[in-house]
Amino acid sequence: MRIVGFIAVSAFALALAACNDSAPAAPAPDPTVSAATTETAVAEALAKRDAEAVALHADAGPAVYFVNLRDGMTVPQSFRVVFGAYGIGVAPALVDKPNTGHHHLLIDTELSAEEMQYAIPNDAQHMHFGGGQTEVVLQLGPGQHTLQLAFGDMNHELHKPAHIMSSKITVTVQ
Repeated sequence: MRIVGFIAVSAFALALAACNDSAPAAPAPDPTVSAATTETAVAEALAKRDAEAVALHADAGPAVYFVNLRDGMTVPQSFRVVFGAYGIGVAPALVDKPNTGHHHLLIDTELSAEEMQYAIPNDAQHMHFGGGQTEVVLQLGPGQHTLQLAFGDMNHELHKPAHIMSSKITVTVQ
């Protein structure tokens, strides 16, 4: 009986030792290496972002563009539109300062040659941002919609002699 008890205790001790026998812990990562890896990843991400910005603005401008939207994107029914401008300043309407203007957003429309000679209309398809705003949250119904930015002078007219307008993009609203 002692032998059976000894064998049982030995087996239990071996099983317990096997459960507790763990591999040596991996050494803690070197904080210097971790910091360097993080800095490299951040630098690469920033370089990629800057390269994309340069590619987007290959010409000297002045120009207007959509910061956060691209042609063919799918968006929810309520979505943010951010306007960008370079080579020209943004100022509220009625501010008489050279080389400035403000954004107008054209939704599912375009300006005719005649409309380009006068103040941009102000309605649901021709949104004015005469306060110098550079973004809006739009709410559009499902389906495809076209968007285009037009940059107006202090009197809501397109700049002359060169009109400053973005490319027209199409977004699909879910």
